[in-house]
Amino acid sequence: MKKIEGGICAVSGVKAAGACKDNYGVAVVHYPGSSAAAMFTSNKVQAAPIMVTREAVKDGKLSAIVANSGNANCFTGEKGREHANLMAFQVAESLNIPKEEVAVASTGIIGRQLPLPIISHLITGAIERLNNSPQASRNAAEAIMTTDTYPKEFALETTLQNGEKIRIGGITKGSGMIAPNMGTMLCFITTDIEASPQELEKALKEAVDKTFNMVVIDGDESTNDIVVLMAQPGQGKIDENFQEALEYLCGELARMLAHDGEGATKFMEVEVKNALNALDARKSAKAIVTSPLVKTAIFGADPNWGRIVAAVGYSGAHMDADKISVRLEDGERFVDIVKQGDIMAFDGTEELELAESIMEREKIKIIVDLHLGEHQAIAYGCDLSYDYVRINSEYST
Repeated sequence: MKKIEGGICAVSGVKAAGACKDNYGVAVVHYPGSSAAAMFTSNKVQAAPIMVTREAVKDGKLSAIVANSGNANCFTGEKGREHANLMAFQVAESLNIPKEEVAVASTGIIGRQLPLPIISHLITGAIERLNNSPQASRNAAEAIMTTDTYPKEFALETTLQNGEKIRIGGITKGSGMIAPNMGTMLCFITTDIEASPQELEKALKEAVDKTFNMVVIDGDESTNDIVVLMAQPGQGKIDENFQEALEYLCGELARMLAHDGEGATKFMEVEVKNALNALDARKSAKAIVTSPLVKTAIFGADPNWGRIVAAVGYSGAHMDADKISVRLEDGERFVDIVKQGDIMAFDGTEELELAESIMEREKIKIIVDLHLGEHQAIAYGCDLSYDYVRINSEYST
């Protein structure tokens, strides 16, 4: 498995493009006749494009994706559904493909009608620029940005167990309103492996559960979350090597999301080890990265082990306060601040001094050992800064 250039266009046969104007953007991805699977937000308030795409992907076949930024087209009633369908129809007509094979996605402000003339103009511009190149992938990734500070894309090549080389590429966006329970953002992935929709759905769910579902920026789950995976039609090629590569790609994109959280100054990775079961490991890890008190402690460079342990305690996971251990790492150094229930980083200790130094770094890893079983999980998050409040207090004004 190796990283390659090209993003979503690293896969042969995939064309992409982006077009932007003022606060709006449109990305188009064209992969004709692909086998497809998707996952969606579990929020009970679901945007119009989510409804349209659920129908489109039912038969496991897609040929294109159109996504806009600047407006979520959510909580917009029948008019919003009409607009989402018109976006799909325009792409279908321009690319000479069935409307039912076009997925639609939107991101931006909730509760405002889509400015269809602007979006339609941008769709036309994007379709005119469609091509297979690294720049095309970058343009598409930039077009779906909202409060993101940089475009997010990744691609890799791996070898299947039968010796065949395959590629996977993806783009994503998401900076705020990100919490577990689905994709947590917009994400579009392509691969040249041959697979059925059922095989893709199983592979995608496993990957999402381990990666995107373990990202928490602010604890709010969006109304527009979607992950789409497109592949060559066929079946029987997906194996452990492909699954490992898909999860690696999703993990890299998930880290980018956490690192670029709204107002974030620090990236936090939380690994929970030796949990009683897999669910407990995930519950514990997500509780820590979700906790506002842990997030603010990260921002303030405060190695507050009490907040970390408390988050595990209310997560619903099995835990024993007399067995839990907490370690901090920065990639070069590590320090145990709690060791099997005993606090190590008292005032005046070298452990506390080192812990405070590690907490000053931009990338911090928290390792929690529950000493109860053999299961583990990793979650990703960021600190909660003054800028997060500023960005979101001004978001719709």
